[in-house]
Amino acid sequence: MLYIFNNKGVKPMRRNLFGAFFKKLRLERKMTLRQFCEANRYDPGNISKLERGLLPPPESEAKLTEYANAFKIRRGSDAWYQFFDLARASRGKLPPEVLRKRDVVARLPLLFRTLRGQKVSKEKLDELVEMIRRA
Repeated sequence: MLYIFNNKGVKPMRRNLFGAFFKKLRLERKMTLRQFCEANRYDPGNISKLERGLLPPPESEAKLTEYANAFKIRRGSDAWYQFFDLARASRGKLPPEVLRKRDVVARLPLLFRTLRGQKVSKEKLDELVEMIRRA
């Protein structure tokens, strides 16, 4: 579940981004939940809960890699990064590449203020976007 931080506390986001993406990948392969689970030796109950957002994405990189490989997602592809980024976002985490960049981390409060709807100048926002692009 994705959490939104605001001045009234933490609220769960209703959309299950990772689970929806996981299900979309399975359906694109024209596989039922049972077929997918049988082919990959997964528990259908757990995968169903994962797809519906009742079970959070795994934190383990190894397990996420296993799932990505089950979908035959090519390592380093856009789908690979989207898969891992959505898993992290659904757990309320930032990608480690972002956290390693001090200049980007220093600007995160600006992004958070913007997401909360507080006024931020267009110049500051453009500066943040450019910094993220270079990261």
